Amino acid sequence: MAMTGALTESYELGPIRPPSEAYSLLIRVTRNCPWNRCKFCPIYKGTKFQLRSVEEVKRDIDTARAIHDKIEELARKSGRGDSIREVAAMVCSNAPNDACRNVALWMYAGGKHAFLQDANTLIMKTPDFVEVIKYLKETFPGIDRITSYARSKTAAQKSLDELVKLREAGLSRLHIGVESGCDPVLRFMDKGVTAADHIAGGKNIVASGISLCTYVMPGAGGKKMWREHALETARVLNEIDPDFIRLRTLTIQPRMLLHSDVVSGDFTRQTDEGIVAEIKLFVENLNCHSQIVSDHMMNLLPEVEGKLPEDKDKILAVIGRFQALPPEERDNYKLGRRLGIYDKLDELNDTYRHGEVDKVMARIGRDGEDVLDEVLFNLMERYV
Repeated sequence: MAMTGALTESYELGPIRPPSEAYSLLIRVTRNCPWNRCKFCPIYKGTKFQLRSVEEVKRDIDTARAIHDKIEELARKSGRGDSIREVAAMVCSNAPNDACRNVALWMYAGGKHAFLQDANTLIMKTPDFVEVIKYLKETFPGIDRITSYARSKTAAQKSLDELVKLREAGLSRLHIGVESGCDPVLRFMDKGVTAADHIAGGKNIVASGISLCTYVMPGAGGKKMWREHALETARVLNEIDPDFIRLRTLTIQPRMLLHSDVVSGDFTRQTDEGIVAEIKLFVENLNCHSQIVSDHMMNLLPEVEGKLPEDKDKILAVIGRFQALPPEERDNYKLGRRLGIYDKLDELNDTYRHGEVDKVMARIGRDGEDVLDEVLFNLMERYV
C-alpha cells in the first residue's frame, strides 16, 4: 500500500510476549533474561541480559507515538479519518517494519493495552520502572492496562511498598512462569527458584493489588515425577491464590537444553494421556480462587478452563469425557488436535474431521502406542 511509505520510524522490540498480549503495544524495557538457564526455554540462549536506560525506553515510547500519529494522519489524508481501525488494518498488512506493524495492530484492537518486554522487567530499579510506566501513560493516556513478565525470586526481593508504587504508577498485571511447585522438578529444570520463592513472590504481588497471572507446565515432571509435580504445584498455587493459572504443556525440541536429557535418558517425556491424568490430579487438589486458562495449541484439552472453585466439576468433567473414550477415539483426537484439525474435544463428533484424521492415521501405519506418541511429540515441536 502506497500510503505506508510515509512510515519510516522504527524502535526496538523483544522476541516474545504472552498470547493474551497479542494485541498489546510492545515496549522493550529490558533485553533478554537475567537468569537464562531454564532447560525448557530456548528463547534467550546465547544472549546477554541488559538493563535499558530510562531515556532509551522513553525514546522508543516517543517513536511509538510518532508512528501512532502518522497512522492517524494517513487516515485523515485518505478520507478515512473516522475509521482509524480500517487504516490500521491496512498498515498492519503492509508495514515496513515490526514496530510499525505492532503499533498498527495495537490501534486496530483499540489501543488499550501495553506489554513491557523482556523476561523480567521487575528487576529494573523501582524508581526507574515507575518513571517508565508513568511516561508511557502520559504519552498514551488511553492505555488502561500495562503488564509485564517477572520472576518469582525478583518479586520476593521487592518490598511490598515498591510493588504498591508500581501499581499506583499504572502496572496492572505481572506474568510469572511458575512451571512447577515441586523443588526436585525446579532443580532439574534449572529454574533458579524454589517453591518457597514462588510462594513469597506470588503472595507479595497479590498483596500489592497487582493482578498475578501464573504459568504452569504440565509434563515438567516427566514420567518419573509427574505425581509430585501435580500435587506440589497445586499446593504452591493454593498458597499464592493468583488471579490466573495458565496451562502450558511442556514441548521439547532440539534447540532446548532439555533435549539432551531426553536423548541421554535422564528425562522421559510424559505422553498426552499421562499429562491428562496429571492435570486431573492437579485440578482436584486446587483450593484457590483462580481462573484456569488453557489458551495454547500445546494443550490437548482447551476446554479445561473455568473459575475456581465453582467450575472445578465442569473442568474435571471435560477430562473425564476424554478418559472415557475408547482407545481408538482418544488416538484419533490426539492426532487431530496435534495436526490442528480439532480445536476442541467436541469436534471429535464432526464426521468430516474425524475422517480426515483417520486418513492420516492410516498413512502413518502405526503398529503400537509408542509409534503414535513419537509422531505426536514431533508435531508438537511446531508450536514452540
